[in-house]
Formats: sequence, C-alpha cells, structure tokens
Amino acid sequence: MKDKIILLVEDNPDDVKLTLRALKKKQYQERSGRGRGRRRGSGLSFGTGKFAGRNTGILPQVVLLDLKMPKMDGLEVLHRIRSDERTRVLPVVILTTSSEDKDRVDSYKLGANSYIRKPVDFNQFVAAVQQLGLYWLVLNESP
Repeated sequence: MKDKIILLVEDNPDDVKLTLRALKKKQYQERSGRGRGRRRGSGLSFGTGKFAGRNTGILPQVVLLDLKMPKMDGLEVLHRIRSDERTRVLPVVILTTSSEDKDRVDSYKLGANSYIRKPVDFNQFVAAVQQLGLYWLVLNESP
C-alpha cells in the first residue's frame, strides 16, 4: 500500500472523518490528501495554491469526489481533472448524496469512473468506503 494516495474532495467535515476512519481501519491507505471544495482538491492534484511546489508527478490512485459543495461543485472539479493532460486518466469516483439522474448522467459524461450514493446508515457507509478502498487501492491496476 506504500505510496498509494486517495484524494478526498469533500466539504463535510463529518464525512471526511468517517471516510478516512473507514479506510484506515482496513489499512487501505498509507497517505491521504484531503481537499475541501474545488480550490484545495484541484490544488493538490495540480500543485497550485497551498500545494504549490508539490511534486505533481505523484498522483493519487483515485479521487473520491463529492458533487454538492459550496462555491464550485464536483462536476466543475471533474471537468478540470479531465481537461488536464496530467490527470486525464486519473480514476475519479463520485461519492455523493445526490440521487438526481442528471448528476449521475453528467458525471459519466464528464468521465467519472464510478458513481456511488453515500449510504445514510453509518455501517453501510463504512462498508461502502472500505469496498472502494479494496477495489481502487488493491485490486485495480492504475493507468
């Protein structure tokens, strides 16, 4: 698991804590980058803002991206990820509370690799995040 990074772009501090706790419980991550909203999330991937000077050659194994965030939503972040040559094939999983068909369809049109609705139940949420970790950090072979 060494050097496998998950970039979590999420504005809800409770979901951030819960997601990181679930991943650490299964030891699916050595390091995690966390972005709050578009600026920090994309800054980590692109080495801008507070992350200026970061080695942008080291990319996360997967981006877990919330859609419903203030200021700029996850679809805009996804568009930026897919528009940059360095991150065009970076796996992006939409992890959101949205059950709107339009959000799901738009996510796939913009190049999301997966769309998962956050379970409301605590245990189901933890299980879903752990399964994501298993698939994207252990089983999946990145580009």
